[in-house]
Amino acid sequence: MALPSWLERLRAASKTALGQDGKRKIHYLFEDGKEMAEEYDVKTGQLVSRRWREKNTLGGSGKWQVEVGEPTSTLLGALESELIKESSSNPVFMRKDTLTSFQWRIRNLPYPKEVYSVSVEKEQRCCVIRTTNKKYYKKFSIPDLDRYQLPLDTAALSFTHANNTLIITYQKPKEILAAEEQLQKELKKIKAANNGDGDCKTQ
Repeated sequence: MALPSWLERLRAASKTALGQDGKRKIHYLFEDGKEMAEEYDVKTGQLVSRRWREKNTLGGSGKWQVEVGEPTSTLLGALESELIKESSSNPVFMRKDTLTSFQWRIRNLPYPKEVYSVSVEKEQRCCVIRTTNKKYYKKFSIPDLDRYQLPLDTAALSFTHANNTLIITYQKPKEILAAEEQLQKELKKIKAANNGDGDCKTQ
């Protein structure tokens, strides 16, 4: 079973913790040079954001890629954002998890709920959003299931629509809930620095 392998990678990674603005930030540096940064809400233990970065071909640090949380378009340089500013009416796809489910929100989708269909493509290991009016189509994977090598389950998937936002929910399998619980116990052992003061490195 592949479940321990991802957990073992997380355990083996060099980790740094930082407490700031009601959030606990954990930075992972893996043996292969990849970096992962997570932010958790201190009160709820909820994952707020997860980003990835790996070395580019010249060995320098690449750009952060957002897996969970707000898209990084707001972090672009002023000039860059002026040149490639998206229309504010375009659909915005983002992932925002809860403690028990993976959740995605697509803002700026004004069509009624009956227009949408959301399905699991088990062979391609992804979920697909379709609309009967052909106005929106999106394929997306669930990296967490890939990392733990777990199958996609149609019964775990549901969706709703409110305030021009399509909300897709995928219930976390028990294996991931158990692994996340174990990981949280490990992360609590890391002494967090406040606002970057003191030595916050462990392992």
